[in-house]
Amino acid sequence: MTPKRQLSLLALFLAIASAVASIPLSAQGAPPRRPRIAVLDFDYGTVQSYSSAMFGSNVDVGKGIADLLVTDLVKDGTFSIIERKALDKIMTEQNFSNSNRADPTSAAKLGKLLGVDAILIGSITEFGNETKKTGLGGAGGNWGGFGLGGLSHSNSKANVGIDARLVNVDTGEILAVAEGKGQSSRSSTSMTGGGGNWHGFGAGNADFGSSDFQNTIIGEATKTAVDALVKDLVSDSGKVSVRTITVEGLVAAVDGGQIILNVGARAGVKVGDELQVLRVGREIKDPATGAVIRRLTTAIGTVRATDVDDSSAVCTPVAGTDFKVGDMVKTVTQ
Repeated sequence: MTPKRQLSLLALFLAIASAVASIPLSAQGAPPRRPRIAVLDFDYGTVQSYSSAMFGSNVDVGKGIADLLVTDLVKDGTFSIIERKALDKIMTEQNFSNSNRADPTSAAKLGKLLGVDAILIGSITEFGNETKKTGLGGAGGNWGGFGLGGLSHSNSKANVGIDARLVNVDTGEILAVAEGKGQSSRSSTSMTGGGGNWHGFGAGNADFGSSDFQNTIIGEATKTAVDALVKDLVSDSGKVSVRTITVEGLVAAVDGGQIILNVGARAGVKVGDELQVLRVGREIKDPATGAVIRRLTTAIGTVRATDVDDSSAVCTPVAGTDFKVGDMVKTVTQ
C-alpha cells in the first residue's frame, strides 16, 4: 500500500471516529440505566411491643432494617437506590407519617415525586425468639419477653421475618413481592446477647449495620432475613421497567453563558442531559372553550444540564444563541 493510500485511509478512519464520538451515547447503543428505586422504612407495628421489651424503649426497627437493606442493595448493584436525604425531604414536604409506610397508594405518590421507577415498602412480621412461652418480664401474651440483656429460663434462638413489595409509582400496582426469614445459628438467654455487646440505639433509632449488632443473635437473624429478601428482590428485578420521562419546562433566567431552567431532578433532569429549546410563535385555541390545544414552536437551540437540584437546573449552550426567559425546553429522558 502506498504512503498516499495509507494517509487517505487514516484520514477516513479519523473522520469516522470523530462522527461516532459526536453521537449521543443513547444512539450508540449504550446499555439502559438500572431501575431506580426508593426504600421506605418498614412498618413494625405488629412487632413493636416485642422490640420495645427487648430494647427497653420504642426503637424504630423498621428504619434499622430499611437501612440495612439499602446497604445490601447498593452492594449488589442491580438497582440504583435513591439517596436517603432526598427521600426524607419529600416525606417531610408531603407530611408522610409512619402509618403510611406500608400503603402502596401513598408510597406511589412519593415515588413519582422522586422520579423513581418503583418504590419498596415492607413490614416486619417477626422479631423475637422461638420460645413461645410466657417468660420473665416482657409484653405478655405468648412471647418469651426478653428485656435488654434480660434472662429466660432457657436458651432461645432469634427469629426475624420480613415481607416487601415493589410498587409501580404510576399505577400503584404491586410489581413483585419478596420475603426474607432468618434464624440465628446460636442460642442465648438474651436476644441482644450471644457474643455481641451492642448499644447502638438511641432517640428511637438503631444502627443495624454495626458489627456489634450483627454479633448478637437478633442481629444475626436480622442480617440473614435481609440477605434472603435482597436475593428475592434481585431475582424479580426484571419486573421493574425503566420509566421514560418527558421533561418539559421553561427558561427562568439567562445569565451570561448560563441558562437556568424551572425544572430539575424532581422532574427527571440529570446532569449531562441535553434539552431542546423552543420558542412559541403562535398558540392555537379551541374555538369552543378557548383552551390552548397546540403551540406552534421554532427550535432555538440545545442546552446541556451542568448543575441540577430538586426544582431547577443550570445549563450551558450546546447549539444556538439568543435564549430568552419564557422559552420552552423539552427532552425525553430515562
